[in-house]
Parts: sequence; structure tokens; C-alpha cells
Amino acid sequence: MHSRGFRVAGPAILVVAAFAALAAGLLYGGGAAPLLIGDPGPVVRWGLPSATLAVNLSAAGMIGALVLALFALKAETKPFDTALDVASTAAAIFTVSSALVAFLTFLNIFNATPSAGAEFGQQLGRYLVGTDVGRAWAMTTVAGAALTVLIFAVRGWTATLVVTAVAVASLVPMATQGHAGDESGHNTAVVSLTLHIVGAAVWLGGVLLLVALRPQLDRIALADVLTRYSSIALAAFVVVALSGAARAIVGVVAVQNLLSPYGAILGIKVVALVAIGVLGAWYRTGLIARIRTDASGTTGAASRRFWGLIGLELAFMGIASGAAVALSRTPPPVDTKLPPVPSPAQVLTGSVLPPELTPARWVTTWDVDVLWAFAVGFGAFFYIAGVWRLHRRGDRWPVYRTVLWLGGLVSLLWVTSGSINAYQDYLFSMHMVGHMLLSMAIPMMLVFGAPVTLASRAIAKRSDGSRGGREWILWAVHTPFARVITHPLFAAAMFIGSLWAFYYTDLFRWSLYDHLGHEWMVAHFLISGYLFVQSLVGIDPVPLRYPYPFRLLTLIGVMAMHAFFGIAIMMSTGLFVAEWFGSMGRTWGDTPLVDQYTGGGVAWSIGEIPTLILAITVAVQWSRSDDRAQRRSDRQADRTGDAELEEYNAQLAALAARDARTRR
Repeated sequence: MHSRGFRVAGPAILVVAAFAALAAGLLYGGGAAPLLIGDPGPVVRWGLPSATLAVNLSAAGMIGALVLALFALKAETKPFDTALDVASTAAAIFTVSSALVAFLTFLNIFNATPSAGAEFGQQLGRYLVGTDVGRAWAMTTVAGAALTVLIFAVRGWTATLVVTAVAVASLVPMATQGHAGDESGHNTAVVSLTLHIVGAAVWLGGVLLLVALRPQLDRIALADVLTRYSSIALAAFVVVALSGAARAIVGVVAVQNLLSPYGAILGIKVVALVAIGVLGAWYRTGLIARIRTDASGTTGAASRRFWGLIGLELAFMGIASGAAVALSRTPPPVDTKLPPVPSPAQVLTGSVLPPELTPARWVTTWDVDVLWAFAVGFGAFFYIAGVWRLHRRGDRWPVYRTVLWLGGLVSLLWVTSGSINAYQDYLFSMHMVGHMLLSMAIPMMLVFGAPVTLASRAIAKRSDGSRGGREWILWAVHTPFARVITHPLFAAAMFIGSLWAFYYTDLFRWSLYDHLGHEWMVAHFLISGYLFVQSLVGIDPVPLRYPYPFRLLTLIGVMAMHAFFGIAIMMSTGLFVAEWFGSMGRTWGDTPLVDQYTGGGVAWSIGEIPTLILAITVAVQWSRSDDRAQRRSDRQADRTGDAELEEYNAQLAALAARDARTRR
């Protein structure tokens, strides 16, 4: 097919397949069946899932185009501008369809009849500002409108990066809706669904942009962009597959019936995703290289075969997208058993109170945080891949750095997904153990892994003006923002100030009641600790690092403030977030106030151990620095024959002779 014709046929294949799969799924699963009570009518029953599908497809076009532009194209070129135009158009569709979903959801929930009267408008306004689902879709619509304008206006690297981050964030409210909010594994379901939506958007949107860019790229440029997209698509496929599996596990535990219509639609979605992965592996392993070497260019046999596979991939993507929306509208099988009366702990946390914490459960208890499990997995994979690439070309990388990096990631996985994560909502002391490890012990291991240095050596440098992983990492390290946050005084102030600001404000309460606050807490403690350790003993380059005496003085000051913080908690006579920790109804362990006292002791005593190790490390580095300086001085003296010393002695002799003549 002619390249310009495929620009229309490609998206058409996606849209037709998506809406056909949606219609079939709604008919088979009963998602569009009339309700016995309070039926909103066929317009809402069919219009709401159709508008939701439009939101998903347009979000993919928006985010996928932005991500591929950032990592595969050169700014201020026609393909880059085309990518932003595609993203802006998709953002406009995203805005309109989000507003339509908000309106139809209102009609579906309240069974209201649209009218021009004041009462209908007031009810709609209360829905948009007074309910969770209304606020979520209102925020999504506003974000889409802002993105439509911003994406159209920007054309540079930094601005595009900022709007991409905003675009990804605009999808988070969508993930909080649907069946995820009704399940016992609420946090796992929401995080998994968020990752699933973002990964699918990057994957699908990238394919759509490739179709739009086809007439603008020659054979070599097309092969380069395809190679870069295939790497992005592979990462997105892993995210989509694993997050989808985690999301399905939570749903299947509640559904308990894979043979139901819900399970059948889920199976169709899985088959479609697997087919997409197989097609991607096919053209990644063979066809891209053939396109690069095909003398007939973009009209050659390899190119035609590739675009034929892209059309098939778009069809499967449409089926997966339609099935996903139909699945969200399909009522799962109902468990006829009456649910048990929830305990106070279950009302607060959404999970059943775990059994008493024993030494064995420190190791055997797991409560996986999907977000940080992905972060650990990708961090380990890319680090090992970088080390292996250096090894293959004959370069050496210290083994201890790899061991420390992997040790830090394993510790991070245990803190965020092990017993600490399972018990920190119920025991203040466990929360404090996690805090100390996140902000002090784990950053120390990660810093000595020197990831920036490894990336700068292992990732290939691009020569066509686009930015890959190496270019973006080095750009981030040298930005004015990086110069501020890596400044030793700022890093120390943020590290110690975070302790007091977090626990003595409502930030602590937010992290307990809202899972988004919990994720922010983990990220903040980890990053603030990493920057502080990096400013003291880091191997990676930073704009400014103070002399060793000042580093030791900084550490002494931090140790004193840290100890004072722990003592302040131990001396406290009231509970932090008393309505939380004091209302768990635990029948095991210490009382909440005694447990809080233990947490203060953890901050005071155990929390000082990593700081002491840092102080020893600074002292050792200082000593080695003096030794290196002395060896350099000795080598300089050997090369010059102690010329400087002889010149200095001659000056002293001349001064002595002059003094003797003066006295005479």
C-alpha cells in the first residue's frame, strides 16, 4: 500500500478493530444489557464504553508520540514537529472524549435526565466537585485541554519533556476508577492498572506515530527510528504484560471463575497482547535489519512486509483495547457468601490485620508493591546489561560496584515489598525501620554502584542529533536544577529537614491514608538520601563537592540533628496520627505508645549506624586523597630532580647571605 494511503488505513484498522471488539465484548459479557432498576438507557450503556475507548486510544496517540519524539527523533526537524502535531491532535480528542465520559458517567450513576434547567446543572456541578469519580474525570478533562495547547506550542527538548511528564500524570486519575476501587487489593490493583495504561499508551502510540512518519523518513532514518522504537516497545510490553498479570491476579482472586464471560474476555485480551509481542519480536529480529540494507528503500519487499505486520499489529492492538474497555464494563461473577465484618484495621488500611510479627515473618512475609518491583527489576536489568556490554568490549568494571548496586536494589525490594511494607501501616516502629533503610542504608549502596558513570561508558553515543539514554542522563546531571539539588548544603538541609517536615506535618497522615502519598514518601526518602550520600562520598560526577574537612563537619551536624530527632520521638507523650495507629485493634505486640517509643529508638540508634559508616568512608577517602597527593608530589620531584626544593634552598641561602652582609 502507498505510504500516504497507509497513514489513513493504519489508524482506521486500529479504530475498527477496537470498536468491533468492544461491541462483541459488551454483547457477550452483558456490559450493555439493560439494568433491572435505574437503567440509564441505551445511549449511556453504549456511549459510555465507546467514549472510554476513545479516551484510551487518544491517550495512546498523545503519550506514545511524545515518548518516541523524545527518544528517537531530533528536535526542530519535520519528523519531530509531526510527532508533536500528532500528540496535540490526540490531546484534543482526549479532552473531548474525557468530558463526554464525565457527562455520561454522571447520567449513569444518578440516572438523571439531561435538561437545561438549573437543578440539572447544580446536580452536575456537585457531581464534578463533590464525588471521587467526578473529580477524577474533571481533572482529566482539564489536563487534556491544557496539554492540547501546550503540546501545540512547544518545540524544544526541555518543554517536550515537561509536557510528557504532565501527559503521563493525566492518566493516573483514570486508573483510580472502575473495579479496582472495590477490591481488597486496592493499592496493587490501582498501581498495576496505572502502569498497564501508561505502558499500553507508549506501545500503541508509538506504532501510530511510525505510520504518520513513514513518508518523511528515508531508509536509514526509518531503520534507526524503528530500532529505537522496538527497544521502547519491548520495555512497554514487559510493563503491560507483568502489570496486567498482577491486575488480573487481584481480579481473579475476587472473580474465582475464569470460565465466566469476564474470564473469557480477559483471555481474548491476553491472546491479543501475546500476538502483538510475537509480531514485535518478529520484525525486531529480522525485518529492521533488512530495511536498512534494502537498496530499494521504503518501497522494497522488506519494507512492504514490515508495514503489513504493522497493520496486523494495529488490528491486534485494537482488539486488546476494545476487550479492555469491555472488561471494565463486564460485571464479574458475584460471590454469594456474606463478607465478614471488617476489623478496625481493615477499615483503615483496606487489608486484613496480619498475624503477629515473629522473627520468621521478617523474611517470609511479602506484600508486593508493583511500582517498586518494576523499578528494581529494570534497575537490575539495565545495570547488568551495561556491565556486560563493557565486558564484551574488553573494558573493566569493578565487581564491588555491581555487588553494592544489586545489594541496594534487593534491599529496596525487601523494604517496599517485604515484611516492612506488610507491617508498617500497623507498627510505627516498622515504619521507622523502613524510613532509616530508605534514606540511609540503601542510598549508600546505590551511590557506590556509580550508575551515571556506568551509563556514560556503556550506552552508545548518538551522532544524528537525537537523544538516547546516555544523552538524557548526562543532560539531567548538568542541568541548573541538578546543580541546586546536588549542592552539599542543599542536600544536607533536605535530608535532615525532611525528617521534621514529614513527621510533624500532615505529610505523614497523607502517606497513611493515600497510596499516592505512600509512593511519594518512598521516592522522597530514597532520593533525598541518595543526593546526600552522593554529595559526600559519591563516585559519579557532581558540579560541586566540598573538601573533606567540611564533609566531616556536615556529617557531625547531621548526626546530632538525627539523634535529637529520635530523642524527640521517644520523649513524645502523644501518638503520631493517633486515629490511625491507636485504632488498629491489635491484640499482639506492644501498645501503640510503646511501639512509637521503639520507633524513636530506631531513629536514634540504628539510624546512626549508616551515618557512622559514612564518616569512616569520608575519613578513608580523605586519607587516600592525601596519599595520592603525596605520591604525585614525589613523582614530580623525581621528574624534576627536586628542582623546586633546590630552588627553595637556594632562596633561603641567598636570604641568609644578605642578612649577614647587612649585619656587617
